[in-house]
Amino acid sequence: MNQIREIHALQQLVDRCDAAFWGDVEPQVLAGTRFALKNICTERKINRNVSNRNPVMSETLELPRSKSPNLPTTMKAAVAHAFGQPLKIEQVAVPQPAAGEVLIRVEACGVCHTDLHAVNGDWPVKPELPFIPGHEGVGIVEAVGSETSLVKVGDRVGVPWLYKACGSCEYCITGWETLCPSQQNAGYSVNGSYADFVVAPEAYVAKIPDGLDPVHAGPILCAGVTTYKGIKETEAKPGEWIVISGIGGLGHLAVQYAKAMGLHVAAVDVADEKLELARSLGAEVTVNANSENPIDQVQQQTGGAHGALVTAVSVPAFHQALGMLRRGGTCALVGLPPGEFPTPIFDVVLKRITVRGSIVGTRKDMQEALQFAAEGKVKTTVEVQPLSAINEIFTRLENGEINGRVVIQP
Repeated sequence: MNQIREIHALQQLVDRCDAAFWGDVEPQVLAGTRFALKNICTERKINRNVSNRNPVMSETLELPRSKSPNLPTTMKAAVAHAFGQPLKIEQVAVPQPAAGEVLIRVEACGVCHTDLHAVNGDWPVKPELPFIPGHEGVGIVEAVGSETSLVKVGDRVGVPWLYKACGSCEYCITGWETLCPSQQNAGYSVNGSYADFVVAPEAYVAKIPDGLDPVHAGPILCAGVTTYKGIKETEAKPGEWIVISGIGGLGHLAVQYAKAMGLHVAAVDVADEKLELARSLGAEVTVNANSENPIDQVQQQTGGAHGALVTAVSVPAFHQALGMLRRGGTCALVGLPPGEFPTPIFDVVLKRITVRGSIVGTRKDMQEALQFAAEGKVKTTVEVQPLSAINEIFTRLENGEINGRVVIQP
């Protein structure tokens, strides 16, 4: 008899939700109805999706298996509606975690030059408008969908650029998931962390080590793992020289990772204040490419670098990096300016120069990069700003006026 009453009550709730399609139910009542329906469905393991046409609550619900109480239905987010235009701060629906996904309350999100490229539509493959940028988000898990076992409510996790990969292609099964042709990217092909909340697949979130605060953890999710992996790609060994070209959000972390990995560091930039930052972080040679010839200086002071990592968003820096290498050296490219750069074929062939691109890092690389930070060997130079300042931050980033990394908080 009790089960019959519960089923009848459930049917009444369903009918009330369906009535909302025609505007017969006030939004406040609808929100309470949907919440109650979710609870009953969860308790009885009934798989029922409920949607409505209210613009503020327009998502189709996947019933969370476990969640924190009092989650809101709307959130603040910075949304790109047109390429090359300022982001709009607006209220949007809180996303709901599907099977295998988690809902994260964002505590902090680093601002990356890639976000600026995304918003400007600089690259050949562009995001689908509208979208929410951000791929250095860190926060607390507030709800988990069904079929989750790796992450629980209350865990602190990060949502990196590699949002998800297929897991079965030749790249995924050989440790190169960052090359998966079916991958999704946070803040680009899926909504990112310039918001109060973000959803992500539990298998691809980064678990933040204890003791690493979210403001300093955020930039490690992209700037950190990208430079760490890039340094490994140069194959420079402890005691050898590496050139870090560009001492910005990525480069200042690259100097620290290189020192922690036992390398000698030469830093190249066009701003004296950034070179001063590099020296304070352990760079032994610094060169201002605006006033000195970086190729001559690095060759004279190091005998030629064993490896070079180009983080600068500057086409000339790519060509210069090849000239700073010694015979047999390797140049890893992680900066992504539009355009092409000339490659000296004769030098590349006769000196056995290797040039390779490097894009972020795998989940294993991420664990390693975060551990360096958790142990205090790498620390981001950060400037904390509110989400509402994002357009001003983008202007400063475009003008090269930021030292280290800006981290935004909702």
